[in-house]
Amino acid sequence: MLILGIESSCDETGAAVVEDGRTIRSNIVASQHDLHRPFGGVVPEVAARAHAERITAIVDEALAAAGCTPRDLHGIAVVNRPGLVGALLVGLSAAKGLALAWELPLVAVDHIQAHVYATELAGFSTYPHIALIVSGGHTCLYRVDVPTEMTVLGQTGDDAAGEAFDKVAKMLDLGFPGGPALSRCAEKGDGTAIAFPRCGPNEKPGDTLRFSFSGLKTAVYYRLRDHHKDAPPTEQQRADIAASFQEAACEILVEKTLAACRQTGIAAAAVGGGVACNRRLRALFAERAAREPGTPPVFFPPPALCADNAAMSAGLGWQRLRKGERDALGLDVDPTPRRAKR
Repeated sequence: MLILGIESSCDETGAAVVEDGRTIRSNIVASQHDLHRPFGGVVPEVAARAHAERITAIVDEALAAAGCTPRDLHGIAVVNRPGLVGALLVGLSAAKGLALAWELPLVAVDHIQAHVYATELAGFSTYPHIALIVSGGHTCLYRVDVPTEMTVLGQTGDDAAGEAFDKVAKMLDLGFPGGPALSRCAEKGDGTAIAFPRCGPNEKPGDTLRFSFSGLKTAVYYRLRDHHKDAPPTEQQRADIAASFQEAACEILVEKTLAACRQTGIAAAAVGGGVACNRRLRALFAERAAREPGTPPVFFPPPALCADNAAMSAGLGWQRLRKGERDALGLDVDPTPRRAKR
């Protein structure tokens, strides 16, 4: 069964063809980094216009790369939540039009849950497991019982981790996209140079599964304000700040993921989303496993499946289609992520 997936939740225009939910026949992604770089961040209107200009060509390229035609497809999966409203509407409108024209069933998928499914595409099929999804817009923990049954255990109450990376990179004038730029800068610094906070004053890092990165981001701001008000930081000072921030952010992610494993009794975990590409985050999980016997193994997909892409949407869509699920052409977008029950 071949499924066409379409992704347009933020600033990546993606289309992919996936066979039987696991074999990636094609996975085409058009980045918008050059368009947003002059603004230092993603501009929703610019993103939506770029999606509209590119989506048809990207779908055509995905079909050609997969060696198939619309007649070979069995369905279309499209991300309709969460994300930027204008960007989501472009992808959803394209998917509706193609489903109508090609007489194919349409299914909607949740962008964050698609990131969870990316680990299945990469060969991780241990259930149940804990999934940490960490990106520019989202930071949350799931209990995953089967590919289509996920329970939110905790999420960020303010900034997502990737958003904090981007904002700190902007404070340090490191360029766009900020997360990768900060990680490169941090490689030259000392992660122990500055003791940035890991949690609130009256709690330990693993006390709750709720994330909060606004305080950490603000601590960087105060560091720059109080220690570098007369002159900008030197290259080494900037690297130390970047490394110390990265160390704190990654330690928070590691500790809460392992806390979720302890609280649920689940001895397997996986990480997805753009920040899963961060080498220090991967190294910290490995260090904890080497230092603490009994620490569950943590799986990371390859970087191409961590970043926004349409293959993960097509794969999750196949799971829905094979269960007989369909969505009507009256389907709408929803920009907000699904929250954990309080």
